Amino acid sequence: MTRSSSGRSSRQALWPAAWLVAGLVLATLAAPAGAAAAHVLRFEPGIGYAHAETTNVSYSVNLTDAPAFAPRYLSVVAGGNISIHFHNVGSYSHSFTVSSLANATLNSSWTPTQLDANFTAHAPLANTTFAAGASGWVNLTFTAREATDSFEFASIVPYQFQAGMWGWLNVTSNTAPLLLVENTTNGGGSVAFVPNVLAVSTTSYPVTLDVRVTNQGSFGHTFTVSRQSNVTVPQAFGAYFATYPPLVNANVNASLGYVAWANFSVPAPGKYMYICEVSGHYASGMYGFLYVGVAPPPVPPAPSTAIVETWILVGSAVLLGIGGLLALTAAFSGRFPRQPGTHGGHH
Repeated sequence: MTRSSSGRSSRQALWPAAWLVAGLVLATLAAPAGAAAAHVLRFEPGIGYAHAETTNVSYSVNLTDAPAFAPRYLSVVAGGNISIHFHNVGSYSHSFTVSSLANATLNSSWTPTQLDANFTAHAPLANTTFAAGASGWVNLTFTAREATDSFEFASIVPYQFQAGMWGWLNVTSNTAPLLLVENTTNGGGSVAFVPNVLAVSTTSYPVTLDVRVTNQGSFGHTFTVSRQSNVTVPQAFGAYFATYPPLVNANVNASLGYVAWANFSVPAPGKYMYICEVSGHYASGMYGFLYVGVAPPPVPPAPSTAIVETWILVGSAVLLGIGGLLALTAAFSGRFPRQPGTHGGHH
């Protein structure tokens, strides 16, 4: 009799514990679901607005063993000064040698001897060599007469120019160019421009734009702006750009923090589409719009948790509710004695 009574009491004592464990399990399952719902609520800033650059500009340029200048496109306002801080991040010496011939392209087939002969015949605007790991500044001033001119620069260390170490210094008109800031990202594996809307308020055309594109991820990208306004670039953009060459096509190297400059002019007001030409990126949603002289659309409000992933939020609430009920059941279970049964009682 004693053994039967204690067994029944043990089973009764186990009921509250079982309900409590079940409630805790369901509540635990609900928590990650709620966290997942919060994770998908990603809201990026919508619009990047242009502002005028100053007459005197400053750049930071890396010299790499690729060999390459990074960035390789620089711009300065006519009548202004450009200060360039060079950092040789490679293991070899590199030079920064600027041609004094406006709008003249250096011949990539020249031998190092021929390249040296060109700079001997036409004294460069600047010629500074940086040893491995060294840093230093170069300052140049351009007059109003040089507005809209471009000057090519190169490294004349043997075979570096021939291997691709060159760039262009573009002198804009007397009007300071407008600066825009763009970022590329592949956060969570999703490629995107952030922001994906750029806006320029102007009534004067053509308007010169300098877009600083910073890679916030680890994938390579391009910043490619359509020449035609108010046109959607087709998915088969190769044929389209062959017919309508882009206003600019800047390469953004696949390294975190890499900065590429897209310097170009927009001829008329309108909405210009920009995309990434890397295979699959445009199809994955990596595109944006540049509004020049026209108002961009208003920025939509941040999405509500009641709309985004509603099934996750509702499911979380249901699981938490069930877990709470089971926990309450566990708390009160066993506090009230069961009614004696009609059979098996003690006489």
